[in-house]
Amino acid sequence: MEIHLLTTGGTIEKIYSEQTGEVENLTAKIDRYLHQLRLPDTRIEVTPLMNKDSLEMTEEDRELVLSVVKAKISDAPVVITHGTDTMVETGILLKRRLPEKKYPVILTGAMTPLGFERSDGLQNLTESLFAARLLPPGVWIVMHGQVFDVDHARKDREQSRFVAA
Repeated sequence: MEIHLLTTGGTIEKIYSEQTGEVENLTAKIDRYLHQLRLPDTRIEVTPLMNKDSLEMTEEDRELVLSVVKAKISDAPVVITHGTDTMVETGILLKRRLPEKKYPVILTGAMTPLGFERSDGLQNLTESLFAARLLPPGVWIVMHGQVFDVDHARKDREQSRFVAA
């Protein structure tokens, strides 16, 4: 099975910069983590689109995500790594503007960057790749062992997780 993985940045891809003392989006690192997974019979095509905190994403960035999803969705499911702050906003745009979908579109991310202690990034990425094989066509958020229809999800900052809305 093939799965398209689009990367946009967000916390899942942030690294600690010793120069600035900040956690920043500097380079894509999803590929490193994909190689740690056992995914027999699965071919993952990674397409890096940008490496931004989702609060910095523009309407043009979301249009780029939409155009790439439109180009990819006809032959395989699409998983998008995305910052959690505006994940729902991007998901709703995709749901509204995508024509009939043959496969699911799944957005995922992390509250703690990949590679940091207690990161949820690898778990969320793995669960999203699995969900891409099982979910019906639609636009979904997959985080922390849960699946949300994008229309019925919101980020709960106090609990550091997504909840049904």
